[in-house]
Amino acid sequence: MSYDATSQRLNLSAGLASVSVALLLVSLKLWALWQTGALSIAASLADSAMDLLISLAGLGAILYAARPADEDHAFGHTSVEDLTSLGQAVFVAASGCAILWAAGHRLVAPEPHVLASEGMGIAVMAVSAVVTLFLVAWQARVSRQTGNKVVAADMLHYIGDLLPTIGAILALALSARFGLARIDSIVAILAALFMLWGAAHIGVSGWHALMDRAAPPEVIGQLAEIAAIWPGVRGFHDLKTRTAGAKLFVQLHIELDGGQSLEAAHAIAASLKRAIIEAFPQADVIIHMDVWKDLEGTAAAPAR
Repeated sequence: MSYDATSQRLNLSAGLASVSVALLLVSLKLWALWQTGALSIAASLADSAMDLLISLAGLGAILYAARPADEDHAFGHTSVEDLTSLGQAVFVAASGCAILWAAGHRLVAPEPHVLASEGMGIAVMAVSAVVTLFLVAWQARVSRQTGNKVVAADMLHYIGDLLPTIGAILALALSARFGLARIDSIVAILAALFMLWGAAHIGVSGWHALMDRAAPPEVIGQLAEIAAIWPGVRGFHDLKTRTAGAKLFVQLHIELDGGQSLEAAHAIAASLKRAIIEAFPQADVIIHMDVWKDLEGTAAAPAR
C-alpha cells in the first residue's frame, strides 16, 4: 500500500522543513562556535551537522519509498527507510565519539579552556531551540496523520537535539556568571553520550526491520484480537508479520465454514482485510482461507 497524495505531500513537506531547519541551525552554530570556542556548542553543531545528513537521507528515503511497487520490487520500496537508518546511526555514532574524545581531552587539561562571547552564543542557541520546537510540532502533526516512520524518527531525533542545545545555553550562562568553564566539557560529554544512545536505538531498529523481525507484540496482539472476533471466522493460525519502513506486512490463515459459497467466504476475508487496514493504514495484508471442518480439534492460535 502506497501513501495517498495528501499524505505524500505532508511527508514531503516535513522532509523539506527538516532539511531547511538543519541548514539554518548549522549556519547559526558555526558562527556561534567561531565567536565562543565552546565545546558544548561544538557538540550541538556536530549534532546539527548529523541532522543535516540525516534529513537529506530522510528526504531521499521519503521520495524513494513513495514509489509504487514494480516488477523488480513487488513489495514496494519502503525498506529504503530502514537501510537509511543504518547509515544515519553510523554518522551519529562517529560524531558522538569525536565529541567524547575532544571533551575528555579538554576536561583533563591543566587549565580550563576560556570561553568568549557567551551572550552571543546563548542568543544563537536560544534561537536554535525555538526553531527546533516549531519543526518538531510540524513533524508531530505529519506523523500522526500519515504514520510515516522516517518523519516520526526524525521528530524524535530533533526532540533529542534539544538536550545538547539547552545544555550549551546552561554551560555558557554558568561560564559567564560564575566562570565555570569546565562545565562546557561536561555538558559536551553528556550530549555525546546521548548521541551514542540515539545511534544505537536507530541502528538496532533499522537492523531488525531489514532482518524481517516480527512486528511489536502489541501489534500482533491487536491483529489477533481483530481476527478472533471477526464474524464468520471460526479460528485462525499462522499469523506472521514483518515491517519495512512505514509498512506493516501481514499474512494470516483464517478458518471458515466449508459449506458456504466461495463468494460468502471471500466477503468475510475481504471485510477482515479492510478492518486490519483500517486499524493499520499502511498495512499490506494477505489472507488465506482454510476450511474449518478440516481443522477441527487443532489449536487456532497465532504463530509468533
